[in-house]
Amino acid sequence: MSSRERILGRVRRALADVRDDDTPYEQAVRRDYLSEHGERSVEETVELLAENLADYRAIVHRCADEELPDVLGRLLAARGARTVLVPPGLPERWLEAVDATRVPDRAASTPHELDRVDSVVTGCAVAIAETGTIVLDGSPDQGRRRITLVPDHHICVVRVPAQVVSSVPQAMPRLDPARPLTWISGPSATSDIELDRVEGVHGPRTLEVVLVSGDEVAPLA
Repeated sequence: MSSRERILGRVRRALADVRDDDTPYEQAVRRDYLSEHGERSVEETVELLAENLADYRAIVHRCADEELPDVLGRLLAARGARTVLVPPGLPERWLEAVDATRVPDRAASTPHELDRVDSVVTGCAVAIAETGTIVLDGSPDQGRRRITLVPDHHICVVRVPAQVVSSVPQAMPRLDPARPLTWISGPSATSDIELDRVEGVHGPRTLEVVLVSGDEVAPLA
């Protein structure tokens, strides 16, 4: 008897006493838990997001929509970025003040080519205040997952308040589980057995988040 047959046999035995009219899983699991902790205004939710992003060592900036091109230009110049990776759907206006050479998001790019890029600028799918988490879903303004994992510096633009939610339960309905989701809580980091923190092991060492208010994009449903 193969391992596969043994496993399937155990599954059949475990299900032998399950009635055909047993309660479906969707009904058996209670889902009356809180969708957020406490009640917050939109402004308080955005403040909590900024606070938790900073707590995870992300660098947080705020600006109005019309100021975004200048802010991105200043951040990339301060970084000394000579090249910036650009997803295909990133609004052209965002990079009007950027002098760095633009590198397109290409399927053919190798890890070594991506590693030579100085910075990457993306949008996001949603930002979660309670956990300080940015979620990317591979949309045109975010590009392929690997472009935010290999380069050492990531600038992520979050539209406020359209893309900000309080909690993970509120974020889930906005996300498509069939898409390549990347959940980011601060820059990449790990610790060895002596708890010495090392950043940039499996992602960018530096994450900068720009909270943009007054964006023309309507809030998500």
